[in-house]
Amino acid sequence: MAVRIKSKWHRSSRSERNIKGSNESKTLKDLSSVIAFNMWKLVQNVFKHMEGEGFRFAKDEQVIAVLTELLAYGVHSVDRLIYEKVDEKQRGPFVIALAKDLAKTMEGNQIDLLGEGDYVDNFINTLNQRFEAYSECSFENKQPGYEFNRYLARNISDIMSETDDKWVVEQVMDIEIPDLFPKLKRLVEDVLGAKD
Repeated sequence: MAVRIKSKWHRSSRSERNIKGSNESKTLKDLSSVIAFNMWKLVQNVFKHMEGEGFRFAKDEQVIAVLTELLAYGVHSVDRLIYEKVDEKQRGPFVIALAKDLAKTMEGNQIDLLGEGDYVDNFINTLNQRFEAYSECSFENKQPGYEFNRYLARNISDIMSETDDKWVVEQVMDIEIPDLFPKLKRLVEDVLGAKD
């Protein structure tokens, strides 16, 4: 499941930063948007892979719910990966900016699929609920613990229970997370310089 991660800035002669001649470092917003863009690609890839493996998604709301669960897992993973690597005063605003970037992306997709609605608040509420649950799960040596991964797998299985819950937990735990998490970790390391 190859996904090209874009974690480096390439300046063209047309880029606004080049025109202004800026040598300023990237802002918190710049960094959060890069992680959000790539995380969105990674979770879409998980969905496409599961669909290709024969898992059935009956309706658009089901797809959106699965993507939301994957993004919540991703945002909380990023928060755990940068813990003690990024100044505490910057970590909170960074995670909030990341969540807002992803909420905008989700909203745009939901408007396209479902029509107008208040999608941002629902997405943020789900993220907050998941943060509370994930915070109780182990995450040691820059790796999610079993219960951390199991929580994601169980949530996705619950979403898919009306159409296809056979083997969903195993698929997520044994195939999707082992592919997703290392890419997410590398993305954080490349963009934020949060290597050990």
